[in-house]
Amino acid sequence: MLSVLRDRTYRHLFTAQVIALVGTGLATVALSLLAYDIAGAQAGSVLGTALAIKMVAYVAIAPAIGAIAHRLPRRALLAGSDLIRVAVALTLPFVDQIWQVYVLVFVLQAASAAFTPTFQAVIPDVLPAERDYTRALSLSRLAYDLESLFSPALAAALLSLITYNWLFAGTAVGFLASAALVLSAVLPKPAAAAHTSSARGAPTSGARGKTTAGARLFFATPRLRALLALNLAVAAASALVTVNSVVYVRDHLGRSANDVPLALGAYGGGSMIVALLLPRVLDRISDRTVMLSGALLLTAVFTGLGGITAAGSGSWRWSALLAAWAAFGAACSMVLTPTGRLIRRSAPATERTSAFAAQFSLSHACWLLTYPLAGWLGAAAGLQAAVLALGTTALGAGLLALRLWPSHDPDRPTHPHTGPDARHPHLADAAPAHRIARPIPSPTSTLD
Repeated sequence: MLSVLRDRTYRHLFTAQVIALVGTGLATVALSLLAYDIAGAQAGSVLGTALAIKMVAYVAIAPAIGAIAHRLPRRALLAGSDLIRVAVALTLPFVDQIWQVYVLVFVLQAASAAFTPTFQAVIPDVLPAERDYTRALSLSRLAYDLESLFSPALAAALLSLITYNWLFAGTAVGFLASAALVLSAVLPKPAAAAHTSSARGAPTSGARGKTTAGARLFFATPRLRALLALNLAVAAASALVTVNSVVYVRDHLGRSANDVPLALGAYGGGSMIVALLLPRVLDRISDRTVMLSGALLLTAVFTGLGGITAAGSGSWRWSALLAAWAAFGAACSMVLTPTGRLIRRSAPATERTSAFAAQFSLSHACWLLTYPLAGWLGAAAGLQAAVLALGTTALGAGLLALRLWPSHDPDRPTHPHTGPDARHPHLADAAPAHRIARPIPSPTSTLD
């Protein structure tokens, strides 16, 4: 897996991603402490609103950025997004009003909504071989999981030496380092954008058409429609873990606050194990089989969790909860890790950034639905009701994905950068099962 790091450009980009993730993790800890300083007992409400603002920024901003990204040098867009995040991180320690927090959080997450899909769209051009790209996707999944474990520990260590305001300075340093690494990388120039048509034949050259081009690609392509359903299944499980872990550990099981990170760590550990194994698995098993199996595994875990939740006593419940959280992490990783391969296969190079932006936006729209469901329903009707509602959501989404994703779907890219399929990528899904996949040409060496 680490062999892809021999590529200098990818090595710089991956390092930039890791450093930026650590910076984001430090900012999350610092923001929670800042909210408590400003709002006191209402800090939870402030953070909940900030989280909703984050999701709204992701859903609204990513498609707009995807529509104009082809006009901008990619290095400038990535580095500029980092510099905006630097400015926000340096400003946050000086705010003293809740509305100021909300405004800065929106700006910060808008910059992230510009950075992440653009970054994701660059990697297939840097690593055009599917085997290398698959390993890059696994490394990216590992980076996210390790960040969720490492950043809180780093923040705790730093807070023993400094006040939380200095964590924002660490965040700014991380984003500055990310920008420097991006600027030092030699990025392939993206393929020239072309006037494309939607599934119904409407031109997409206008501003509105370009903004919605990625979403139309998703709704026109069977495998991507299935991905939308899979995103909802993953969001149902992840929201339950993110929102209700503390409730399970502290209230339902009566354990100490120190056990909350252990529960979250079990989720991350399950995800990391699968991310390490998947590159070899995907060499032999189709994305469809792996991703749909992950979605159905989520339903099985929800069923087991219902039994754990219904049990009123027993020391076994703690071990069972850790196992359930690890299984949730593994199942989510089975769905999330191959996602980039699916998008790369479905979108020609000219539409790749729009496609990744649509995935970013639409997947976070699922979170925007499941976060409140996990939190509000759990608080109002109890954990069992939340498990039942989210488990039913995951089951329905998994079955829908199974129906939407054709069993004969080709497991390799079926479009070149130009030609009929590039204009109508959804036609690739209608191709006969015996159709031979055509290779994707190597990216041009022209630089941003």
